[in-house]
Amino acid sequence: MSVPNQLEIRKARVLLIEDSLSLAEIYKEYLRSEPYQVLHVETGGEALALIERDPPHVLLLDLNLPDMNGMSILDHVCAEGLSTSVVIITAHGSVDVAVEAMRRGAFDFLVKPFNAGRLNVTLRNALERQRLTRIVDALQEGAREGYYGFIGASLAMQAVYRIIDAAAPSKATVFITGESGTGKEICAQAIHSHSPRRDGPFVPLNCAAIPRDLMESEIFGHIKGAFTGATTDRKGAAALADGGTLFLDEICEMDLELQSKLLRFIQTGCYQPVGASRSERVDVRFICATNRDPLAEVDEGRFREDLFYRLHVIPLPLPPLRERDQDVLAIARYFLGEYAREEGKDFKTFAPEVEAMLLDFDWPGNIRQLQNVVRNIVVLNQGQTVTPTMLPLPFNRLQLGQERPVSRSAEPREMGGSALRSLAEIERQAIEEAIARCEGNIPKAAALLDISASTIYRKRQAWAEQT
Repeated sequence: MSVPNQLEIRKARVLLIEDSLSLAEIYKEYLRSEPYQVLHVETGGEALALIERDPPHVLLLDLNLPDMNGMSILDHVCAEGLSTSVVIITAHGSVDVAVEAMRRGAFDFLVKPFNAGRLNVTLRNALERQRLTRIVDALQEGAREGYYGFIGASLAMQAVYRIIDAAAPSKATVFITGESGTGKEICAQAIHSHSPRRDGPFVPLNCAAIPRDLMESEIFGHIKGAFTGATTDRKGAAALADGGTLFLDEICEMDLELQSKLLRFIQTGCYQPVGASRSERVDVRFICATNRDPLAEVDEGRFREDLFYRLHVIPLPLPPLRERDQDVLAIARYFLGEYAREEGKDFKTFAPEVEAMLLDFDWPGNIRQLQNVVRNIVVLNQGQTVTPTMLPLPFNRLQLGQERPVSRSAEPREMGGSALRSLAEIERQAIEEAIARCEGNIPKAAALLDISASTIYRKRQAWAEQT
């Protein structure tokens, strides 16, 4: 834990509210060698008057005061939103009362008798908490709720925005890491858009989406006749990105042999199209990304160490959605508005219980998963407010194990002493179960089962023809 500096401590005002003069003298003696400004009052009325005039940094508050209950002073401090930290002084038999005071906003409590060391540690902790709170408040005052395609004002994203601000003006390579669906391409686009190359091309290339035997041609291009099917000269991503930015997504999926050619390209700015006899030079800024741990890939021998260190100039980790606090709701509301306009629906907001569910969910698929959930809600439902019954899987998962009449075709067959059913029978029961639970809404049932509605219509028609 960092300690408040001496200037902060010297300026710290401590108000001791204690009706026992003997105890008050002991506590003041504990603090005599410390650089605090200590003021003592005996009653709650005096304390409230002082707090109103000049709120102290810390209150040392005995709850048993002659003119009022000390809880009233705590409630006043909390209701006024004062930055004062309240430390409760309590006897052994009143620990439960002190715990209740903590629930109502007290910072800590001291159980009588306590020594000078315990008191001073508590005061330092209170001042340190205040210092950190001021830092967070200062960051939040300048917080951006959105940034070049990003949505979110969380502290985790403020750090991302600051790295982009610092990295974008340079030509240094940025290495973006993060789970799938966290917005790595949006991040790369933001760096490009905030850079001096913003008027140049931004060329994204997904290394995991292109067959290995075509990847070299996709990056470096080829000349006519270089391989079967190369009927004309073709520019690759390197040439297309000249004067701009080349974004290599899922870089860890690249073949080792091609990694060596990419390393040469990054070092020299020169490349050779497939089948060509001469090199070409371009001016390209590189940004790469992966959802893997690149150092683990290096250790496993799947990614060249020299290429890693060449690319890993400015690391930029993107936080998963579960670590972005209230950003989940901001992003969900944005998608709700967008998809409602697209689909001509009236949705405007989420019910409070739905917002709680969205905040509690871990979002393993991150923003992409949230996007799909909101689109599913808008397409399959009607209304102005999203309610819990509208939520798709995994929020509204079918409850297995509940008793329900079973159709004759779904009755189990005896085989070798075991009850077995055919896959067709299991499939039919699952579809019928989904339709029943969706009250006959076949599109909604299809969404729950992760199949198309036309599949259900086709299968129901086939079942009707069989009977």
